[in-house]
Amino acid sequence: MSDDLFAPSPDPRWFTIPSGRPFLDDLARGLCRALGKSLPEAQILTPTRRGARAMARAFSAQTRGGALLLPQIRAIGDLDEGEPPFDLEALGLDLPSAISSLRRRFELARLITDHYKSDISGKTALELADSLAKFFDSLALEEVDATDRLHSLVTGQGADQYSLGSWAQHWQVSAQFLAIAVNAWPKRLDELGMMDPSQRQVTLIRRLIDQWTEHPPKTPLILAGTTGSAPSTADLAKVVAAASIGAVVLPGLDLSLADDAWDQIEDSHPQATMKRMLDRHHVARATVRVWPVSLEEDRRKANARRRLLNEALRPAEATKDWREQIAALRAEDDDAINDGLDGLTEISAARDEEAATVIALLMRETLETPGKTVALVTPDQTLARRVSARLTRWGLQADSSAGEPLANSQTGRFLLDLLTLLQTPCDPVAILSLWGHPACLYAEDPGRTAVELYGLRGAKPNDMASVRAALVERDKDTDLWDRYAAAILPVAEMPVSDLGEAATRITRLAEALSLDDGQALWTGATGGSAAELLAGLIREGAGYTVESLRDVADILGQLIRNCKVRTGGNTHPRLLILGAIEARMVTADRLILAGLEEGVWPQAPDLDPFLSRPMRAALGLPSPERRTGLSAHDFVQAASAPETFLVTRHRREGEPQVQSRWLWRLQTLCAGAKVDIPRDGKWLDWARALDRGLSDKPPALKPAVRPNPKPPVAARPKQLSVTEVEVFVRDPYAIYAKHVLRLRPLDRPNEPVEGRQRGTAIHKSLERFVTEDTPLGKAGIDRLCDLLHEELAATRLSPAQMAMQKPLLPGMAADFIRFEADRRAHRPKLHIEQRGELKIGDFTLVAKADRIELRDDGVDILDFKTGAAPSAKAVAAGFYPQLTLTAAILKQGGFADIRADRPLGDLLYVRVSPDVTRPQSAVQKGLFAHDLADTALNSLRRRIFAYAEADKGYLSWIAPQFLKTRAGDYDQLARLYEWYVLGTEDAEDTAEEEA
Repeated sequence: MSDDLFAPSPDPRWFTIPSGRPFLDDLARGLCRALGKSLPEAQILTPTRRGARAMARAFSAQTRGGALLLPQIRAIGDLDEGEPPFDLEALGLDLPSAISSLRRRFELARLITDHYKSDISGKTALELADSLAKFFDSLALEEVDATDRLHSLVTGQGADQYSLGSWAQHWQVSAQFLAIAVNAWPKRLDELGMMDPSQRQVTLIRRLIDQWTEHPPKTPLILAGTTGSAPSTADLAKVVAAASIGAVVLPGLDLSLADDAWDQIEDSHPQATMKRMLDRHHVARATVRVWPVSLEEDRRKANARRRLLNEALRPAEATKDWREQIAALRAEDDDAINDGLDGLTEISAARDEEAATVIALLMRETLETPGKTVALVTPDQTLARRVSARLTRWGLQADSSAGEPLANSQTGRFLLDLLTLLQTPCDPVAILSLWGHPACLYAEDPGRTAVELYGLRGAKPNDMASVRAALVERDKDTDLWDRYAAAILPVAEMPVSDLGEAATRITRLAEALSLDDGQALWTGATGGSAAELLAGLIREGAGYTVESLRDVADILGQLIRNCKVRTGGNTHPRLLILGAIEARMVTADRLILAGLEEGVWPQAPDLDPFLSRPMRAALGLPSPERRTGLSAHDFVQAASAPETFLVTRHRREGEPQVQSRWLWRLQTLCAGAKVDIPRDGKWLDWARALDRGLSDKPPALKPAVRPNPKPPVAARPKQLSVTEVEVFVRDPYAIYAKHVLRLRPLDRPNEPVEGRQRGTAIHKSLERFVTEDTPLGKAGIDRLCDLLHEELAATRLSPAQMAMQKPLLPGMAADFIRFEADRRAHRPKLHIEQRGELKIGDFTLVAKADRIELRDDGVDILDFKTGAAPSAKAVAAGFYPQLTLTAAILKQGGFADIRADRPLGDLLYVRVSPDVTRPQSAVQKGLFAHDLADTALNSLRRRIFAYAEADKGYLSWIAPQFLKTRAGDYDQLARLYEWYVLGTEDAEDTAEEEA
């Protein structure tokens, strides 16, 4: 050995690698120097499997391309796996195997349902099983025997007694149940011949401790990166530190914190877990040495950053002397605080999208420097996925430690769609998603288009039969729909009681609906994960009672959403996306810390349905703040890197956010020192510029201009209705798209029954009521209610929507009957839905009037509306010529059986609503209907003659003031956003005067 690192010493060897130093690189360099040729004999224990792999890479980097025999590197958290080269299974040959996590979940759920009987559903029991599993994990890892303690809690006797009667009833029930569970669970494990995984892990570590205590290893032994959060790991550290050639290397122990502040450390402090371990073994902090390599290569600015962060996160009780600490820092070095902030940058984004774009830019810019690495560290996996999506802008894929959710894969999407259809077999969106899946049996079926266009678009069907009826009505082939119904309905309608059996039938259905007898679903890493998940559910769910297919879908859907798939793949070697835990032993040249909002980092403590805080304390279990302390340590370790970006958001998922307590305390400390954390606005500017138009457009860039097509005169429409003329006045391009291009907008699948469909149904009801000549009064109200109900149901209103509409119908009918009685008092002759037309050269204007009332002294024209009617002023301006042009047709004798010489009376819009049926005149005060009719007709003639010229174009939206209230069906085709919202230079030049 070429170094005195492992020289004989009466004191245990406790070391620390300071925050901000590359932990693994320093550790590897120090061990290579100290052990030399003895390096392959060393045994190194790391907290995680990822840390073990990174440790191996760190050793390889020391050789600079040469050969090196690696030491034995083992993840202490995976001791129950028994993987070579550090095989501990010899210590556990007499131990039962560990129960799988899925089987444990179902076994615990059965324990819960057996206790609560019919008071709890199978789905709820599975949700509670997760919390119960965490409870048993806590007992195992903390090595707490809760049997007697829970008994004393329940009985109110003994050293741990706590007044049970003073608790809320919920906690009393929980305590009584846990008292049963801690006895029942070990018995059940004995019956199964298995062992709880956490208990087995602790047992193996304890046996290892005993073995090394009785027979200390003669080869180098190093425990690196642990904080000793579990008692077994802390005791293992003591044994390793006391070994003749052993050492414990702690990550980021704060050796500069004042002793009084050290004594005040609480569970949420970054140093809390390491302080607890040192106190457990009576190790004075002063005896812990800095790792020699780190001490030699630590730079002044890195030390300043570490000192600044440790001061900012000192215990709350010790912050009263912050001003003194600031003065002390500056007394040591005038630039101490500025040096600590050097390389640290804070970026505050407005929302998720902006934060993701900024982070992607930071990662992309790093690659401009050869060999430079960058890591995003965040516990917010949604933000991490947003960043991954934005990196694809440059064709980059980062190595993400979290993997990808199975729900985002093709197999996961197929299964989730299938679960939706098992609950609502005629859901159009889910059907189209499933049928369009590349693995679906119907993906290339020629009948898909007909089913989609004529059976699935528009309002959601209420049942399978209505879709088939719609296809038959259009004389379309129903073979595909019949095959789908024959496959899905037997499973959707099956009685459900056994979860395993239901999962089996769902799996068979998935295979029946996919290509290659289901093999298309199970290929690749995601397919293998899905197959393993379903197999486990079938196996472990056998005999588990569920109440409905919805419960089965919820249980399986949750498993799919929680399952993560790590596929590897073609990732960039210098781009990393890490969770806070994975980042503990992985370093990069640039670190980006994101998700620094309260509730994200640190995460809010999990809600425990079984144990309150006093109950946890009485049982000797750790407080929720201990996890916050571990997260705080992760933050300090990462934020101490030489180049660090701290990214926050004002809003997350649309909700206002509060900055992380750690960042807030750092800001407060800096404010006391009258300095600010550096901000670099260029990243936000660049992020916003990516999605913003160019301010200085290159001459070659020609953005879209307002459409103004000029089709041949022969192709132009020769007939329009009066309602289409309203569109013609505002948006001629819509007339071009509809009548020249002959384009029609498709209804959306699952389109809500909105104003248009509802208005059509009410119109039909009123038309049928009048044409049937139903008597008024109570009989008329009842009949109109029946008609309204019948026509609304025909629009595919769901039962829930019908239940909302039904109470409104009697009031609507009663108001209309009152209106009808007032109108009929003058005994007019009614013409309902009568068609009229007028020739203007070779152009034909047509109208279909809702109602024309013939009286002795004149003619009234009525139009019924369920929405707001236009004002008389807008009608006079010519923007709503429906009634005025209908009147013009009538004056010209365009309606059969109505003489042209009859004087025009009033033009009325009649608002029909649940509140009131109210007529509103379309004739502005001081004007007359016949004058408005003449004006509208003359305006239309001028427009028709203008568009008979070949150089007259169909300009888009010549009256854009109506865009907000009258959005058109063809706005996307007209690229409205580009020329109207963004604007073009020639937009005003091509506009014409409004009609």
